[in-house]
Amino acid sequence: MPVISAPYAFNEEELYVDLRSIFGHSLFLKCEGFNFAGSIKLKAATEMVESAERAGDLRPETTLVESSSGNLGVALSMIAASKGYRFLCVTDSRCNLATRLMMEALGSQVHVVADQESNGGFLGARLAYIRSLCASDERCLWLSQYTNPSNWQAHYRRTAPAIARAFPRLDLLFVGAGTTGTLMGCARYFREWNRPVRIIAVDSVGSVTFGGTPGHRMIPGLGMSVQPPLLDESYVDDVVQVEEADTIRACHRLAKRGFVFGGSTGTVVSGATDWLTRHEALGRTAVAIAPDLGERYLDTVYHDNWVQDLYGEDVLAPDPPLDADVAPLGPTPPEPQPRRRRHDA
Repeated sequence: MPVISAPYAFNEEELYVDLRSIFGHSLFLKCEGFNFAGSIKLKAATEMVESAERAGDLRPETTLVESSSGNLGVALSMIAASKGYRFLCVTDSRCNLATRLMMEALGSQVHVVADQESNGGFLGARLAYIRSLCASDERCLWLSQYTNPSNWQAHYRRTAPAIARAFPRLDLLFVGAGTTGTLMGCARYFREWNRPVRIIAVDSVGSVTFGGTPGHRMIPGLGMSVQPPLLDESYVDDVVQVEEADTIRACHRLAKRGFVFGGSTGTVVSGATDWLTRHEALGRTAVAIAPDLGERYLDTVYHDNWVQDLYGEDVLAPDPPLDADVAPLGPTPPEPQPRRRRHDA
């Protein structure tokens, strides 16, 4: 029985959903939303704050500052509240209302950027605001998830090893691309592993991460309006880009089976199933990473009026039945590995 005194000390690492009965492919979804921050961003947030502490950069008068579309802001708000730090999150109008309210409930300040930069979109405007703020106030410390190596190191040390323990015969790993911290940490780990693993990045149409044409995006989480400094494409074997309408369809298809996941997860699942449909995947073990759960998306991704206004009524049309002849089921799920008790010294 876990007993904790700090909220960031708990994170469920060993929960997977077998999606074959929903999407017709052998695909295991690693659920990263079961912690007090509600997303995979807890790992990067913890690693970045603790790295700043080790470096001596955090003092009593310091205000942590970060740009976030939502999940990292919540994670940093939770850690700041627990450790007694001040935190300012700079976000934009795409950030879900529930996410902003969560950050404020945890005692953080939230600044919403209203305008976009001509080349960098909302992200460029957010970063410009932070640079101006830090230049004018030396008490501000920008953690910079977009350039901070602690971002990818968190997943090199935790996320990827957890997947390797659960799936020692892993063949395919699908990872959503935002800052690319999760992608780069996992890709670096499996490049050094004892068997080859194909790393497939999943991105949103309208993102420029992999050189795509910039476009309007309404679902926060994945995709970038500037190329992420952490990205090293030599570690990526393939890229799938997903239309936001397909993200919506995947989220609603999961919800109809009782699984309410966030928009990023819908994008990853849609991209993974599209890739598996186009490639021979029989007998291959495939895992996709689900960054968060869906409660914070109830007024957007799961709100019919919001969805139909942006993507049209057809996006919520009934799903076609699965064709077992077209979608191979692949291997049976592995038996759960027994948990080991941890004895702290």
